[in-house]
Amino acid sequence: MLDVTLIRQHPDQVRDGLRKRAVDADIPAFLALDTEFREARTAVERLRGERRRISAEVAVRRRTDAPADELRAEAKALTDRLTEAEAGLARLAARHREFLDALPNLPDDDVPAGGKENNQVVRSVGAPPAFGFAAKDHVRLAQELGLVDYERGTRLAGNGHWIYRGEGAALEWALLNHFLDAHRRAGYEFVLPPHLLTYEAGYTAGQFPKFAEDVFVVEEGEAAPRREAGRPQRFLLPTAETALVNLHRGETLDERELPRKYVAYTPCYRRESGSHRTAERGTLRGHQFNKVELFQFARPEDSDAAHLELLARAEELVAGLGLHHRVTQLAAGDTSAAQARTYDVEVWLPSLGAYAEVSSVSNARAYQARRGGIRYRPAGGGKAEYVHTLNASGLATSRLLPAILEQHQRADGTVAVPEVLRRWGLPEVLGPA
Repeated sequence: MLDVTLIRQHPDQVRDGLRKRAVDADIPAFLALDTEFREARTAVERLRGERRRISAEVAVRRRTDAPADELRAEAKALTDRLTEAEAGLARLAARHREFLDALPNLPDDDVPAGGKENNQVVRSVGAPPAFGFAAKDHVRLAQELGLVDYERGTRLAGNGHWIYRGEGAALEWALLNHFLDAHRRAGYEFVLPPHLLTYEAGYTAGQFPKFAEDVFVVEEGEAAPRREAGRPQRFLLPTAETALVNLHRGETLDERELPRKYVAYTPCYRRESGSHRTAERGTLRGHQFNKVELFQFARPEDSDAAHLELLARAEELVAGLGLHHRVTQLAAGDTSAAQARTYDVEVWLPSLGAYAEVSSVSNARAYQARRGGIRYRPAGGGKAEYVHTLNASGLATSRLLPAILEQHQRADGTVAVPEVLRRWGLPEVLGPA
């Protein structure tokens, strides 16, 4: 959520930032609503104060047996006015909140405007492999080596699902073990969160209400306090970030506890899925995939350094697998709604002649913390401030396996296993099943 004070004091800055995302919010209309809302709130507070004064006077007269009928009639009329004013304030508050909830985060000043066509390559690491033979794509390699069963995955769960088998399952699990081991050694606390989350979790993460249709809903809201019909009351988490950002929801942390660093493993459940197009075949895009997620709660002055640390961790893992990759800074329109800036780490897929993202490294600034009420109290005293939240895939595996198969394939149809994974019981070379 954006800081309403920022909108009040710097409306042009907010408008220009949103336009970098191609979002044209009616800021003047909101400011008019905001003024009406604050005036209504002041009026309600004044009426409540007057009611308290009259109630106290009635109590005094009751103790002294003084007549109070006139005051009681005044109190009743005041109560009626207050009830009406509170109802009006509630309506204004709902419109006020609805407007703020719909606004995405402001991109950082140096983030390029526009969509993905304006993404900027920051650096490229290594060189694309050159093959002296007819290279195969990852789908064919996975099938010939008995690593992934696409047909039975579809049979079990429908399109967008697959089954890792044999050394394919072992390779997947080795990647997860390798990532978790590296992050734990770096001081990240290991978390296994629930896969079912509440609406409040999605709201804090910035996914709800606008992106509620993107998740798998298992329980919709009903006519009960804090519930609305048709909204996802419980849903399958689309990424562990949605859970981790809520670990300290509604809490005020001690500054000396920051940064808080967490790493989680979960499957990710997404309604979006691939098609039969070459660019989305195999495990490149599906309804369920595995991911190790990194998350930090940091002081505002430390968040830029934390962002670079997370990026370095993701890059180090990709480089350790011997994969040619690049780092791209996303333009404002290609950056997730909750994030102020994002770097993608992308691996090269020879069969596509293109790169595929395996880690998004993002800084939400105070946007998520404001939605979730996550603050920290300065060590030297003073007013509690919002933390900054940051996340990074560390890493997602469903595109790493295709990159490993394609970049490390050999002329005889085998695939070399990255050395860092062999400690988890994998052979040096994956041969035909």
